[in-house]
Amino acid sequence: MGGDNVNDHVEVLVVGAGPTGLTLACDLQRRGVRFRVISAADHGFEGSRAKGLQPRTLEVFDDLGVLPDLQPRGALYPLLGLHVGPLTLPWVMYKRYKPTEAVPHANTLLVPQNETDASVRRRLEELGGAVEYSTRLVSYEQDLDGLVATVEGPAGTDRIRARFLVGADGGGSIVRLNAGIDFVGTTDETDRMIVADVTLGGLSRKRWHVWPRNGGRFMALCPLPGSDKFQLMLKLRPDENADLKRDAVNRLVQEFVGRAKLRVEEIHWASVWRPNIRLAARYRRGNVFLAGDAAHVHPPTGAQGLNTGVQDAYNLGWKLAQVLAGAPDALLDTYEAERQPVAARVLGLSSEIYAGISNQPLAATKRGDEERQLTLTYRTSGQSPDGAEPREAVRVGDRAPDARFTDSQGRPGRLFDVFRGPHFTLIAVGDRAIDGLARINWPDRGAPLRTVALAADAAHGLRRIYGIQEPAHILVRPDGYVASVVHDNWIAAFDKHAQLMLPPLAS
Repeated sequence: MGGDNVNDHVEVLVVGAGPTGLTLACDLQRRGVRFRVISAADHGFEGSRAKGLQPRTLEVFDDLGVLPDLQPRGALYPLLGLHVGPLTLPWVMYKRYKPTEAVPHANTLLVPQNETDASVRRRLEELGGAVEYSTRLVSYEQDLDGLVATVEGPAGTDRIRARFLVGADGGGSIVRLNAGIDFVGTTDETDRMIVADVTLGGLSRKRWHVWPRNGGRFMALCPLPGSDKFQLMLKLRPDENADLKRDAVNRLVQEFVGRAKLRVEEIHWASVWRPNIRLAARYRRGNVFLAGDAAHVHPPTGAQGLNTGVQDAYNLGWKLAQVLAGAPDALLDTYEAERQPVAARVLGLSSEIYAGISNQPLAATKRGDEERQLTLTYRTSGQSPDGAEPREAVRVGDRAPDARFTDSQGRPGRLFDVFRGPHFTLIAVGDRAIDGLARINWPDRGAPLRTVALAADAAHGLRRIYGIQEPAHILVRPDGYVASVVHDNWIAAFDKHAQLMLPPLAS
């Protein structure tokens, strides 16, 4: 095939500009990777669909610089108002957590998806990137050098040579179909739900209103922050028509609640959701990768799908950049090894919650710690040789918590401020560990290294949170997960990890 008639050369072609594709584009842009991100849509997504941002995703957006723009557009979830007969019962879905030293972003944030998309897109533009809308992937062919993709856009047909292709193009992914990767799972065509953004009269905005019914039917109206809209979720009977016109939806709503004063005045966006619960058999084929809904699709319960996709992108971005800089290609195999088990677990969790709506509707409205995605770990993946002792609270593969410290120069700080950026972080705790920093060699290509030197008696919070009792080096990856915890033989341990994640040192 060669490079004949190729119009452009990039290192990464990202297909899809939802939350996953946009997050990946931001990360690649700040790493100096040459990429293009295309979307078959004419513009950004306009509905509220995936409206819950979990604490771990807020940490990702903090690192990428998205959070200052995004956070004011959201709100904490309101209390539920369960309408049972003539009664309205107060109910807590999301427990309110107090921010802590280790978890500064403690609560799930209610943000319509269109606002999330727009904030990440604005951040991409601030960094110097842009989305190419009305541009669709037609086909691609892999070869020894990567692949050549054919795309069609407003200016005609382009052939783009890329080293890597990432499919973030949703459940019907063209990238996945062309790669021949199975999408394992089920779709129930008889189980349908209307999801819509509506303006309506006759309902207080102080509650997320839920009307449970027998047989798993329910209707919910959640007030969306920053507007007069509600998100409507209405589960249909098998024989009901999924008509998305305003009058038809208004009739369904009024029949459901038996309240004529509750009226749908306008529909801003609407769709019919079916429980399409699937997981890609592989996340990689050659130089082609899947992320987000292209790799896993979830029920809307539990606010898991968008968050899992964002973290797919956050896991993949630094690995693509490292391999482009000369790190071993095997680093990219760890993407599937780490993220596929997470998606499988999250699929099980959201499916369990959705099934609970039929069996125990009140219990199904409860949300706990697992949904917050702070405890997700890569401990079982093949990429992380565990140098930590079992006694330590934080181990290799775990999320690196925030913590306060005073460094060896007497300067106060927080770990999340240190982590923010495209680098690795090496934390040295104790005099012997600090002395070991001088002997660390780091390649001049790929992600840089930032070091933090902490006297043992000036890092009480960090030592408590991380469970460190003796001098230690803690290496934190660019995506905020612990790569190693070692207490001696600093150079040997570092070299071991250099072989996995870094380009070779210059001779």
